[in-house]
Amino acid sequence: MKLIEITEPGGPEVLKVSQGKIPEYGENEVLISVKAAGVNRPDIMQREGKYPMPEGVTPVPGLEVSGIVYAIGKSVTDFSVGDRVCALTNGGGYAEFCAVPVSQVLPAPQNLSFTEAAALPETYFTVWANLFSLGKVKQGDVVLIHGAASGIGTTALALCDAMNIKLFGTVGSDEQILALKKYGEMINFRTQNFEEEILGRTDGKGVDVILDIVGASYFNRNLRILKKDGRLVLIGFMGGRIVKEFDIQELILKRALVTGSTMRSRNDAEKGEIAQQLIQNVWPLIESGKCKPVIHRVVKFEDVRAAHELLEVGNHIGKVILTLE
Repeated sequence: MKLIEITEPGGPEVLKVSQGKIPEYGENEVLISVKAAGVNRPDIMQREGKYPMPEGVTPVPGLEVSGIVYAIGKSVTDFSVGDRVCALTNGGGYAEFCAVPVSQVLPAPQNLSFTEAAALPETYFTVWANLFSLGKVKQGDVVLIHGAASGIGTTALALCDAMNIKLFGTVGSDEQILALKKYGEMINFRTQNFEEEILGRTDGKGVDVILDIVGASYFNRNLRILKKDGRLVLIGFMGGRIVKEFDIQELILKRALVTGSTMRSRNDAEKGEIAQQLIQNVWPLIESGKCKPVIHRVVKFEDVRAAHELLEVGNHIGKVILTLE
């Protein structure tokens, strides 16, 4: 089969289309004939050598796919050969075939193409687990999404909007503001101070929940704009990992909760639990048309370097998808 190889840590130029064996699959796994694969920032970090795969996991990048079930393990009962599916992988998505634990495989929504279905798993798993499970977002809350134009950001916007939750988002350009203003109030962090903007637009009250991919450089400002009992959920550190100092009193007086997680550190059972929550709570929103993934660009499998370059430039709005069709 064709696959994408990371020849050595480095830039997009280290990505190479290669040949390899079709992966073996276990009794509780599904072998998927991949039609499309999502491109995500952890893929870039893995390519750079900053986010290595766990021991025993394929070095082929790719955390989400859509396609057709090609074969099933002997203990698999929920899926059959020929089913349209999408899946959160443990790696190996940049390939013609990918073996995935059955607990992480979901039926592809009938109203979505393979390209659209491939945009679902990694971001929807991440947003649901962090914003809704850890952040406990509910109707009546006011939510701020940092990096709102990213795949994670547009997923969070679409989900919250479908649930009638008031939204703010930070983006890097006025073009992104125009594209995303239908979801809520967008703030250009390059030309506006998001702390001042949030406090001004909420009459000094702030927000209930913040989903943050930036990290250290935003930490203190995030604390200052949280309401009492507010929740700060950290899922990235593009702006640094180490907060040099912050006012503990601010945290205590607000009874603020600071939490976060990565998907890679979760075991198959934990990911399977999230999958079931998505099927119950989110898939009906997608299938009814209330929530849909935002696709920035579809790139041919062989042009994977261009796909990575798109994410690195940072002007994208939504997901970048590799297509094998």
